[in-house]
Amino acid sequence: MQGISTFVSFIQKYISFDSIPRMVATDYVEILIIAILVYEVMVWIKNTKAWSLLRGMIVIVLFILIAYIFQMNTIIWIVRNGLNVALITLIVIFQPELRRALDVLGRKNFVSMFLNMNLNSSAEERFSDKTINEIIKACVEMGKVRTGALIVIEQQDSLNEYIRTGIELDSIVSNQLLINIFEHNTPLHDGAVIVRGNRVVSATCYLPLSDNMALSKELGTRHRAGVGISEATDSLTIIVSEETGRISVAYEGKLTRNVDSDLLRNRLMLLQNKVKSDPDRKLKLWKGRTKSK
Repeated sequence: MQGISTFVSFIQKYISFDSIPRMVATDYVEILIIAILVYEVMVWIKNTKAWSLLRGMIVIVLFILIAYIFQMNTIIWIVRNGLNVALITLIVIFQPELRRALDVLGRKNFVSMFLNMNLNSSAEERFSDKTINEIIKACVEMGKVRTGALIVIEQQDSLNEYIRTGIELDSIVSNQLLINIFEHNTPLHDGAVIVRGNRVVSATCYLPLSDNMALSKELGTRHRAGVGISEATDSLTIIVSEETGRISVAYEGKLTRNVDSDLLRNRLMLLQNKVKSDPDRKLKLWKGRTKSK
């Protein structure tokens, strides 16, 4: 009972309803912003291995709170003197997750979020409909004969550091080229192909492997490499399984398995950034020209 009364007096010492300041409009906005940030952090943590570590930290915090309530002075002394070391330890433990979070934050275009404009992307489409058709045809054909493939499609983030690990090609994307690259016992079949625009820029490229423990154990190195590059960049990766012939797509750290040609086409068209023609605008321009004549 003495421990509980000590805890109550501690709460009353630092929290007094009489000292609560009057809320203004900016305070509500600030609370909303903090709530959104906390929510985003929690969602990010839940999708990484940091979630299990966070639960362990919560258990430790509860243990420390119990120690303070019942005045376990030795434990409290250890906690106070080891706090700085614990903070440094947390930074070391969460270093990969913190690096990934900062990388994702740096790729976000906050101007486009609020002003509905994207300063980093060009108005031109990233690749043509012909490139989409060639990639889909190659993946379907390789899936039928169970030829493993790993195709990375670049978006805004530069893949130069991964391109340098392979053999430069700089060739027009075609289904024959992709099939020949990934054919068994050929010099270029091992590794990933990187596509930039309408060209295959490099083959036999090395990709970072994902350390996501949620991935199925039956997935091999090819799938983990596809997810790994999608975690590190904004690229989209197409994986053809050598064991099953099934097509998978990795994007933003998530793997979609058993993708058919229609779904693959939809995913590629979303990345295409194709400029839709406005017939009404063309008609107005044509009328304007005829009037000027």
